[in-house]
Amino acid sequence: MVDQKFKLRWLVSALMSVLAVSWVAQADAATTRHKSSRTQAVTKTSAKKVKVVKIVKIKKVQRTVSKSKSRARVVAAKSSRKGASVMARASQVQAPRSGIVRAMASADDLAVPARLVPVSVHAAPPVTSTGRTIIASPSMSAASGASFGQIYGLHHTADPLDLKSSVALVMDQDTNEILLAKNSEAVLPIASLTKLMTALVVVEARLPMDETITVTQDDVDTEKNSSSRLAVGTTLTRGEALHLALMSSENRAAHALGRHYPGGLSAFVTAMNAKAQQLGMRDTHYVEPTGLSSQNQSSAKDLANLVKSASQQALIRELSTSTGYAIQRGARQIQFHNTNSLVRNPTWDIGLQKTGYIVEAGRCLVMQARMAGRKLIMVFLDSSGKYSRLGDAERVRRWIETAGRHSGPSAAMQVTTQPRS
Repeated sequence: MVDQKFKLRWLVSALMSVLAVSWVAQADAATTRHKSSRTQAVTKTSAKKVKVVKIVKIKKVQRTVSKSKSRARVVAAKSSRKGASVMARASQVQAPRSGIVRAMASADDLAVPARLVPVSVHAAPPVTSTGRTIIASPSMSAASGASFGQIYGLHHTADPLDLKSSVALVMDQDTNEILLAKNSEAVLPIASLTKLMTALVVVEARLPMDETITVTQDDVDTEKNSSSRLAVGTTLTRGEALHLALMSSENRAAHALGRHYPGGLSAFVTAMNAKAQQLGMRDTHYVEPTGLSSQNQSSAKDLANLVKSASQQALIRELSTSTGYAIQRGARQIQFHNTNSLVRNPTWDIGLQKTGYIVEAGRCLVMQARMAGRKLIMVFLDSSGKYSRLGDAERVRRWIETAGRHSGPSAAMQVTTQPRS
């Protein structure tokens, strides 16, 4: 009887345990379903919120783009009107130097030339009633950030070599034969090409090259605020200053050379202009010895005469083509390099060179070099890129050497064409 009661109690207890486990499982399932439904609800709500946010952002972007396009159209319209106004003002003063506008051959005609073909290409440069070419004002160039040649549209003049310089001239030094002329009579700022005349005046004055000169505050550039590695107080010989001015286009060195000329800076500038007149450089004018002023102006034809004259001076040839030079200042040595990398190129035989750059002038280069058995003078003004003046020199050399291989350096024929509008 006792065993039966014990078994009955055990069965009741086991049944209660099973029921309890079942109730707990059901409760857990219900809780899980509740949480799942809440999660789904939250997810749907979040998705709705995200969708709303995305729609709002898209609308904001659309409104911003719309406003930007409107502003762009307004700016473009203003720029167009401003550009048209500038070109209109420029065209008002333009008049042809002569009634003759020469034509030139297409680039294909000179791809494999049968003979060396002199090329003459000219836009009509603006001139005064006295015949001197008008140039743009410095304020116009500063406001637009464009060179004078760009303002007057000289870069639109086509040429068969596809030169990047708006003005170019290639001349045989011995015969004065013009092989290539592109806007060669246009008068433009010449930047540091000025220093070639500075050097010529100093050398022809036969001033002692071992005499010491000192860089002062007067030599500091206040026009373009250009930097210099020659600190105020630096003392160097006249020969060292001439070397740095020609080779690395050192502005303070060039200005100090002018200041230490007998009679001072004003006498030096007078001597520069007198020498220009003596050389027949009728479109050339100097106001200072560095080229930082855009009022230092010349034409490619005049500069070719200057290069021819300067190349007669052995010291100028030597210093302008020097690849590097160091000056000692106390315990410190300052190293300078040539601004024209072609002098370090063994494939070039350069007798004289000078580079130049200010915004108003663009990139400029003059050289005297031997190629195809000839001494040629090359002038490139207002080149549009940092290295394009060197590229133009290479284009001319390939043209000359290719023509020389086909027919010899003396063959010549005049070819003309219409400038591209």
